[in-house]
Order: sequence, then structure tokens, then C-alpha cells
Amino acid sequence: MLDRIDLHVEVTPVGFQELAYDQPSETSADIRDRVIKARQVQERRFSNKKGIHANAQMENRDIHKHCQISDASMSLMKTAMDKLGLSARAYDRILKVARTIADLDNSESIEVTHLAEAIQFRTLDRSNWAEK
Repeated sequence: MLDRIDLHVEVTPVGFQELAYDQPSETSADIRDRVIKARQVQERRFSNKKGIHANAQMENRDIHKHCQISDASMSLMKTAMDKLGLSARAYDRILKVARTIADLDNSESIEVTHLAEAIQFRTLDRSNWAEK
């Protein structure tokens, strides 16, 4: 059932040091602009595909076309699949999320860092997540 959900995020309490430390962060307006640009990229990418407007809606053939990854990324994905016991559905979802992260980063290709971040969003696939 969990492999049907794109993003799994475990929210842990934030420690005092993190709350008290004043570090600059991206503004909401900047984040909004990045999201708008990423959505525009996706709309252009799928402009000739009826019913597809975003990466999450990709079908298998679209995933193979738009979510190609390097050998290093493939090795990372294999390790994640083996260690986390991920399903084929989770594999596809990770690639879609990685494509979206790359779009948010204004990157034409999915880099290892994009894939690693997407894998991190599969927290609930880990067998021991409830034991914490």
C-alpha cells in the first residue's frame, strides 16, 4: 500500500539549537517562483501528451524517455532497491520524484543528488521505520 504514495516524510522534533540558529533560508516567494518554473517546464515537456501535465502523471514509456539516469545513479538506485526492499512501483515513483527535483533545480538531467534526495522521500519503505 505504501508504494502507492509518492513522498514519505518522517517529521522529527526540531532541537533548540536548530531553532535558535539564525541562518538565511530561501524565501517563500523564491520557492514559489521555482515551483512555477518547474511546472512550466513540465507543461512544455508534456504539451503533446493528452492528459499529462506533470511528472507524477507519467506512464512507463514517459518515464523511460524523461527519467534517464547515469551509471552512478543506476548503481545508487540498485543499492536502494536492495537495501530498502523497494517494489517496481516504488522504483518508478522515485524516478518521477527525482525528475521533479531536477526540474526544481533547473537541471535538464537527473543527477545523482536529485536521485538521492528522491530516495530519501521513501522513508516508510524502510522496514524499521515504525520501531523508532
